[in-house]
Amino acid sequence: MERPKNRFLKELAKGLGNQLDKEEILREYESHIDEILIESESQEEETVYDLIVSRLGSPEEIIQIWREEFSVTPSNMKWLFILLNVLFFGGGSLLTLAHNIYQWEWLSVTWNHLTAIPTLIACLYMFFWALLGYEIGKGFGHNGKVLLNKTFLLSLIPNLLLMVLTVFQIIPHSWFAPLLTKTFIIACIIFTIILYPVSWIGYRWGRKASV
Repeated sequence: MERPKNRFLKELAKGLGNQLDKEEILREYESHIDEILIESESQEEETVYDLIVSRLGSPEEIIQIWREEFSVTPSNMKWLFILLNVLFFGGGSLLTLAHNIYQWEWLSVTWNHLTAIPTLIACLYMFFWALLGYEIGKGFGHNGKVLLNKTFLLSLIPNLLLMVLTVFQIIPHSWFAPLLTKTFIIACIIFTIILYPVSWIGYRWGRKASV
């Protein structure tokens, strides 16, 4: 059963040429082929090879997909997520500012509702970071690792800036009442620390989906 697998991987390796992520790409496809081989133990070699091709596509089709992927510029994807994160923080900042300056009833009601569900908001924000990783993994595969790191670091700037402004009381603590408790601050630090693992898991999941 190793012969169909080796044939497929050899053809794929030849087509990928000197691509930097070549070994990692081959390992990814090898794991998928191993799963297929387990399902088709008693079949003939040519049948197994045809089954691999029907599941994964021919080496030529896969090579073409990767060539197109390597040629895609990741810039738009990166700035899209950075913009979304800025909008998230910008919207929250404007809401906080308006709530503390204007005494509008609908604004107070909105603020009270949002401050009553900080855990839900945090979970939705974590989902945003998981989605970031997933979309980069699915859209750019192995080529998205560097993009993920750059996007993560740039997107994290508003988070860190808000923390610094709050810790040094440039933004008054009273603005965030009743949210700003010790428990909430510790939770924010923990959530910030685990943002990268969450986006990395999303990236791995998306990369698998791209195969």
